[in-house]
Amino acid sequence: MSLYLAIDAGGTSTRCLLADDTRVLASASTGTVKLMRVSEADATARLRAVLAEVASAAGVPLSSVTRTCFGLAGSSSASVRNWATQTIASAVAGELILCGDEEIALDAAFAGGPGILLIAGTGSNAIGRSLAGALFRAGGWGPVLGDEGSGYWIGLEAIRAALRAQDRAWDETSGNAQSAPSILLREIERHWCLGSLGDLVALANLRAPSETAAPPDFASLAPVVARCAEQGDLLAAGILARAGEELAGLVALVYRKMTEAPAAAGATEQSQGTEIPVAFTGSILTHISPVRQAFLAHLATSVPSVRVRDSAADPLDGALWRARNA
Repeated sequence: MSLYLAIDAGGTSTRCLLADDTRVLASASTGTVKLMRVSEADATARLRAVLAEVASAAGVPLSSVTRTCFGLAGSSSASVRNWATQTIASAVAGELILCGDEEIALDAAFAGGPGILLIAGTGSNAIGRSLAGALFRAGGWGPVLGDEGSGYWIGLEAIRAALRAQDRAWDETSGNAQSAPSILLREIERHWCLGSLGDLVALANLRAPSETAAPPDFASLAPVVARCAEQGDLLAAGILARAGEELAGLVALVYRKMTEAPAAAGATEQSQGTEIPVAFTGSILTHISPVRQAFLAHLATSVPSVRVRDSAADPLDGALWRARNA
């Protein structure tokens, strides 16, 4: 009997499952092992622990695994790939397929076929596969260089926009500062259990762990921004609308690459006007409806020849598909 290990390691969590040719035997999860977010020691400990957990739950040893598919955020980095390869090899037998988390999500949606997959969770990026099997990408440059429309981007933009709004809230007649026309700062301070705006600024600018604080999790603020928008906060609503437009822009970029690529890229069988299916994964489009509505509206205008699926793809399903069908 062949055994397959599937791992989906994103920016927030790490999930894995063990399966045979027809059924899933067990699953387990832990925190992120993304090396841009945690130390190598913590990532290694978490990965080994979750692998031991899933093997114990399935009642089979990791030495019996036929093939592993490890979909990992940040896998384009050589150091990340080396770490992942060595850590898996030290714990699991069999062949290893190492790829990006966006690639397993693409397989979850299209099982090796053509289409465009948008990831919008902690980070953001898009990947498309042509009829000829060529891959085309946009985004995925990380929170400092990109990730527009992601949870991290929404949280950071909310703080920036709210601070700008507070700076502008000045009564020129009396010369007195007025209340900022947004509840964002108050709700963010409450979410992070902070006592003042000064505490918020200090935490938001923290770039390395200290004895008393960890770097801020801006992505955790996305639901806070969504709640403020539901309460009628126009600043919050505007940020969510911009997030949807940014995500639609990623899909539009991939679409243009797929339809305008030269023959050498293997995409000549697709042309402008071809209907291409689009799938998505991640918490932002799944759970924050204003972002999804703005995404759909903008995409309908900019790329009317794509068709967006209604439900989110599960990257772990793609990792299992790839492990079974390598």
